[in-house]
Amino acid sequence: MKTAIYPGSFDPVTNGHLNIIERAAKNFDRLIVCVMMNGDKHPMFSVSERVDMIRRVTEHIDNVSVMCSDKLLADFAREQGSTVIVKGLRAISDFEREFQMAIINHKLNPELDTMFLTAEHQFMYLSSSAVKEMARYDADLHDFLPQVIIEEFKARMAEQI
Repeated sequence: MKTAIYPGSFDPVTNGHLNIIERAAKNFDRLIVCVMMNGDKHPMFSVSERVDMIRRVTEHIDNVSVMCSDKLLADFAREQGSTVIVKGLRAISDFEREFQMAIINHKLNPELDTMFLTAEHQFMYLSSSAVKEMARYDADLHDFLPQVIIEEFKARMAEQI
């Protein structure tokens, strides 16, 4: 069984993330969406909240599971029996950093390769940071976030304002 991992902070999961998940899931027997814990970031949602949101927005995809990890991605992949990391790219600026990480992950785990999926045109500009900024100004988020998490996201934004 070919297993791939799509890692990220997913704070929150956007329609762009969901698009990468849906497309990647078609190419693997199993896709693990992994919420990675990053000490440098100050997320809006806890790890368990992000895992729950991703589970809800991917429940229609049978071969997707959602996990979290505080380990190095190369080690997590080895534990899960995965040899492929999926990364979404929006722009050339994403590629430079992700290419560097792909090389590091391969050095740490020589069995591990990275597959880059380019964002579809309607998601190329979309990031969790941009969604948070739009929400601060009460923008309509229906084109940016999965419907099932919009109210939860808005409520959390209201708590932080």
